[in-house]
Amino acid sequence: MRNKLNIFFGFYELWIAFRYIRHRNKDNFISFISLTSIIGITLGVMALIVVLSVMNGFQNELKSKILSVASDIEVTGMGYVLKDWQTIEKQIEQIENVSATAPFTQNQSMIAMGKFNRGVMVRGIDPLLEPKVSDIHEKIFRGSYDLIPNKYEILIGIDLARYFSLKVGDKISMISSQANFSALGALPRIKQFKIKGIFDAGMHEYDSGLVIIHLHDAQQFFQFTSDISGLRVKLNDLSRTQLTAKKIEQLVKSDNQFFVFDWTRKHTNLFAAIQMEKKVMFIILTLIIAVAAFNIVSTLVMGVTQKRSDIAILRTIGALPKSILLIFIFQGFMIGVVGTFLGIVFGVLVSLNIDVIVPFIEGLFGVQFLAKDIYYISQIPSQLLVTDVIKIGIMGLLLSLLATIYPSYKASKTDPASALKYE
Repeated sequence: MRNKLNIFFGFYELWIAFRYIRHRNKDNFISFISLTSIIGITLGVMALIVVLSVMNGFQNELKSKILSVASDIEVTGMGYVLKDWQTIEKQIEQIENVSATAPFTQNQSMIAMGKFNRGVMVRGIDPLLEPKVSDIHEKIFRGSYDLIPNKYEILIGIDLARYFSLKVGDKISMISSQANFSALGALPRIKQFKIKGIFDAGMHEYDSGLVIIHLHDAQQFFQFTSDISGLRVKLNDLSRTQLTAKKIEQLVKSDNQFFVFDWTRKHTNLFAAIQMEKKVMFIILTLIIAVAAFNIVSTLVMGVTQKRSDIAILRTIGALPKSILLIFIFQGFMIGVVGTFLGIVFGVLVSLNIDVIVPFIEGLFGVQFLAKDIYYISQIPSQLLVTDVIKIGIMGLLLSLLATIYPSYKASKTDPASALKYE
């Protein structure tokens, strides 16, 4: 009889398992539990894919925004003053993976207009060289990027412009922390700058606390003479940042007056926190999938109880305990496959369209999930990684398979005589 079943149905355990899933009892209770198991696994897998995609998007977007204004690598000197920088620049440009370099100055100062004032970081740049190491020229949305030396022009962030109600062409006063000494004592250095452009870096930290002036004007105002604060280094491959930074350190290690900082070291805590949050969210949402997967246990245990007579009949016509085991493993595993597949489909769709879904929800309920003045990023980004989808899919299937072991083993141990005794 077993041979006939094999010939007619092929892999008959799988066929019977499929019939058990489609079968409905009188009150449809087991079918309802199966459906809730599928829905639970679907929601868990979908949520995990979406959350990890958003976390990946946050990390990449944050890195992109930081590096659009900050440096891949900075080489500075003692007291934030770098002397004989032209020689160092030539040596650094010879290192593999270095794309370009640009000099800069950096000082703290105070912007004042009327009775209002605010502390800012003043960066002096060479407008011709800066586009090689940053994207600040692409962030100008009003005015012009082209700073002219000796004209004392300035670029300010959009949030700083809003704070002072400034527009292109207005003038503001900059007060240096350095002082002029005269017969009256120490007097602060004050200079008026004309707003040449307003930039929007997309990060409140830069848009409200960074101003940019010409390198020559910065050297004059902050009394740098021909010195600079350091060199900004642009790399071809960011994945080799730490290796390149070590090579630069080896180049200048003979003199302890040099310091090398790469973007991973300057923002270590921030990116480490993102990685930690990603791991924690993975564990928490995995538990959701596990709970949904173990609903399969309830489904199969009830199914085994209901199908005791069927199991006994199969055993009497020649089915081996291994075949009974496989029938219920296949039944539970198919529930997991359907739930995982649907979860992947919906998770991928949401992740790829989150830039449309989130603004729709914000507009519908009149809320803003990420306020720019609180968070580094004001929009929810998403980056879907195939490796994440594969890992989540395998995990969902594995949990579903584990949930089938106990009830399937229990079904395989059913005694035909005891099961048919009262039939």
